[in-house]
Amino acid sequence: MSIVHVSEEELEAGLPEILASPPDDGTVELIVRRPTEGERELLEEGDLTVDEGLAGDDWLARGLRSKNGAPHPGTQVTLMNSRAIALIAGDRDRWALAGDQLYVDLDLSPENLPHGTRLAIGSAEVQVTDTPHTGCAKFTERFGSAAIRFVNSPAGRANRLRGMYVDVLVPGTVRPGDTVRKL
Repeated sequence: MSIVHVSEEELEAGLPEILASPPDDGTVELIVRRPTEGERELLEEGDLTVDEGLAGDDWLARGLRSKNGAPHPGTQVTLMNSRAIALIAGDRDRWALAGDQLYVDLDLSPENLPHGTRLAIGSAEVQVTDTPHTGCAKFTERFGSAAIRFVNSPAGRANRLRGMYVDVLVPGTVRPGDTVRKL
């Protein structure tokens, strides 16, 4: 599989399709567990837990840290818009490289899902946190400098194109095809 980074022009041209994501009753498109750094497992079913986030994911070992060194409570699970990653990564086999756990067809903008919004995903309930998700050097390496500029542009931030963090409130199981809805 050859890696081709999408141009700034192509990204901008694809923005209307991302903005057409449903505001409610979205869909889980892909679940990815990161058991260790650099590894990705595509799951047909994932358990969201209050302690671990996505069970078996390495969030506890390497997630963002609070000042006291504990895992940052506002960064347990990440959701990324599936239309955004499809535009940025192209082939679905490359989506997992972004490093997020849940890829959903849903409008993730703060206007639609402000901090504190509760979502039902499968049998789990999660809550949107106020911790920004902006991407990193690995995202830039994998998808190109135009992609990181796109997700961090004013339009990118206004629509959370790099994704968002949620914390698990009620444990449950999630599967591709499950509905994501506001509570």
